[in-house]
Amino acid sequence: MQYKARFILMLLTLSMGSSIVDADDECTGDGGSGIAYTIVVDKNGDGNFTSVQSAIDSIPSKNDRWIKVHINPGVYEEKVTIPKDKPCIFLEGQDRKVTTITFNEHDKTDTSATFTSTASNLFARGITFENSFNHPLWLKRALGYVRVPGVVPAVAARILGDKSAFVECGFLGVQDTLWAALGRHYFSKCYIEGATDFIFGYGQSFFEDCSINVTACDLSPEFRYGYITAQGRQSSDDPDGFVFKGGEIFGVVRPYLGRAWGPYSRVIFQKAKFNIDVIPAGWDAWLFPGKEENFTYAEADCTGPGSNNSERVSWEKKLSADQLEQFSLSSFVDQDGWISRLP
Repeated sequence: MQYKARFILMLLTLSMGSSIVDADDECTGDGGSGIAYTIVVDKNGDGNFTSVQSAIDSIPSKNDRWIKVHINPGVYEEKVTIPKDKPCIFLEGQDRKVTTITFNEHDKTDTSATFTSTASNLFARGITFENSFNHPLWLKRALGYVRVPGVVPAVAARILGDKSAFVECGFLGVQDTLWAALGRHYFSKCYIEGATDFIFGYGQSFFEDCSINVTACDLSPEFRYGYITAQGRQSSDDPDGFVFKGGEIFGVVRPYLGRAWGPYSRVIFQKAKFNIDVIPAGWDAWLFPGKEENFTYAEADCTGPGSNNSERVSWEKKLSADQLEQFSLSSFVDQDGWISRLP
């Protein structure tokens, strides 16, 4: 992750104002499904469009109805952007194993993302979002004939819209895979793969029953450890943070659970299964040594071989049951019940 990404995001927030997340916007639909109409994308020409972006472009600005973009199985090699003035989009793939949006771009976190959404009310299901640069399969192919390059930022998905939900989706990359940048996000039964800071940002994000694979950086001698999260909370008043409820962590590289990308960084793992040998300290102050007491890093009721927290940093928080309730799904991201209104 590039340090300047924090400054860029601050400028973006100021330029777009608080309206970058439109928490009060609601979507309507026709019929019991809540869907106004469906657009079919098929790369072989058996749909309305052959690319995902062309389907997005066809949706009218200031849309307030749930519109489904159904993506038939295939690998779609393109960058996809959903602009702020196109909310209420439901992206549907057949399954994350057969429906993939991928692109190969790197170096800058703010421009490299395969998928970017700045709109509120986004729902995606059954799709894999991949940045193939430095992806493990690419690196293994490269081993046969050229020197493997160092791992650099290459974002698979960048989410800046409020009320954004991803169910049974995949996020594949190495460094900076998933940028949960701004807004409230819900990730359910997703697969997230990476090596360094691969879940990062200022999002108010809840991950439920997700599978997290710490991998790939063992192919580059530059990195000795993995870092799962880099959360960037800036002040004690900011509502953002990452909460992981249930799910599993596994992989081939020993990880830190997180390192601080902001002076009030906040990450909580609850009832997760650590099927990996976590670095004993667990957490890294990184950019903010001396600010450790301001961090909210916690583990609660986790299991598995990596869950032994007896050697964690002294500033890891021990949260009470009442404090943990503040980070439940309903209290942390679903205060207004938006998840139940998804189509």
